[in-house]
Amino acid sequence: MDACREKMLELMLKQDIFVYFYIDYEANQWYLESNPALPEFVMSSQDNPIEDILKSGRVYEDDKERFRLFSSMLRDGTGINDKDELIKTQLRIKYRNDFAVWYEINIYPKKVDYSKRMVITGTIHRMTEREIQARDIINFHTNDRSPKMFSSLAQRRVKEEKDKKFAYIQFDVAGFKFINDKYGEEVGNELLAHFSDVLDLYCSEEQMFTRLSADVFMIVTPYQEISDIYSFIRGLEAALSGFKNIKYSFVFGVCLVGDRNTPSRTLGDSAAIARISVKGNALENIGFFDQDIKSGLENKLNIEKKMKAALKNGEFVMYLQPKYSISNTRIIGAEALVRWIDPEKGIVPPDSFIPVFEKNGFVVKIDEYIWECACKQIRKWMDHGLPPIPISVNVSRVHLNNAEFISCLNKLIDKYDIPKELLELEITETTENINSNEMIVRAKESGFRLLMDDFGSGYSSLNTLRNTPFDVLKIDRSFFSESMETDRGQKIISHTIAMSKDIGLDMIAEGVETKEQADFLYDCGCNAAQGFLYSRPIPVEMFEKLISN
Repeated sequence: MDACREKMLELMLKQDIFVYFYIDYEANQWYLESNPALPEFVMSSQDNPIEDILKSGRVYEDDKERFRLFSSMLRDGTGINDKDELIKTQLRIKYRNDFAVWYEINIYPKKVDYSKRMVITGTIHRMTEREIQARDIINFHTNDRSPKMFSSLAQRRVKEEKDKKFAYIQFDVAGFKFINDKYGEEVGNELLAHFSDVLDLYCSEEQMFTRLSADVFMIVTPYQEISDIYSFIRGLEAALSGFKNIKYSFVFGVCLVGDRNTPSRTLGDSAAIARISVKGNALENIGFFDQDIKSGLENKLNIEKKMKAALKNGEFVMYLQPKYSISNTRIIGAEALVRWIDPEKGIVPPDSFIPVFEKNGFVVKIDEYIWECACKQIRKWMDHGLPPIPISVNVSRVHLNNAEFISCLNKLIDKYDIPKELLELEITETTENINSNEMIVRAKESGFRLLMDDFGSGYSSLNTLRNTPFDVLKIDRSFFSESMETDRGQKIISHTIAMSKDIGLDMIAEGVETKEQADFLYDCGCNAAQGFLYSRPIPVEMFEKLISN
């Protein structure tokens, strides 16, 4: 026995290494050494001696399928590349009286000779008590069905079974963190284990699944029609629900496999994009990946990447849209709107970044920035002897969960020493905040003039106006333009305006684009309007020229 082999055996004995092996895929050869001090197995095969362990019949039943997949991956090297520093799996070997011992297989891939030649070194060692405990902890957060192995085998199936169509389905629990906070992490872990058990039973032999991380699971399933995917998901959703009477819901993303050469990871990422696209959607919890979704997510990520620096660098600018008296076409106010002027791309469309900010909470920072711009502008007009014109600023619904926004507004009023009536607050009506949100009432009590934005956009009813704290109703442009098309619609607008005046509410119409519309509003008793008939939102300098004239 040469010195090198003696040294290897000495190392194996010291570290409880059961087998050391080496695979040369180019030569299609295996080289191995077995530890003579540990239990013997039939390992004579030079094609894939790892499979001999499986054939021995001593692999623990629950570990056979995972070990079989791992062995298959080693056999032809599918999915293994030199960028993987370590790939591993664990299994239990049975002894007498079904006593089982945990073993771990570690493989270390690498390319040699700066060529495409791939070799693997690997070891099988008996796991220590500490390693077993660490494995149990990790399994609270990851699936012991290896995601890497899953990805490799899924890609192989998609390529080989060309007579079938496949879909990648990814799902998670909406608000899983809330479940952990409310019921404790132990219950959260039990819930995830329940999901794995259900998937084991629910998925057929043709369907593969894995747990990617925490509460995110992936399934690859064949299908014939899109309706098959919906049926599968709805059935799975019902099977996963009802654990310990805990209320929870799911969000699903689906990517249909088109090009069978697309990497499995890319398909999984696409399913994740589709899943993210429907998060927070109250009407739909299944999203299908398409190019529009991808473009939308790329836009979102790009915006979120730039937004903080953009605010710091002054790229967000206040524009003002004048509000006019219909009778004499004088400016009676302005609405402050944010515009993003990117130094490279120019003006970024508001509908591409405002929804992103509303979802991620950055709208709070933008609102507060525009509030200060408005206060500063009013102060400037007062200092220069110009007639101070009230500016209305938007208060996003995110603010309505916290009284801090009222304190912030009051501090700005004090800082710039301006009359409070010159800073008006526009709040969009929703079912959650009309007449019921304490913050709206407190803003009113603090002395601010309140404008109900988008009145008639879908939530409003005459009943909401009985005890409303709002001072002004802003008629939504869509409600106004659509109602103008019929006699009945015009009567609704006319009576709404008359009733509002009777109960002491002022009115202003948004989106006025024609003189005919303006004349109709004036005849109905509404003398305030804003819209393209009068002016688009414009830079402050242009607005100042208008009021100077």
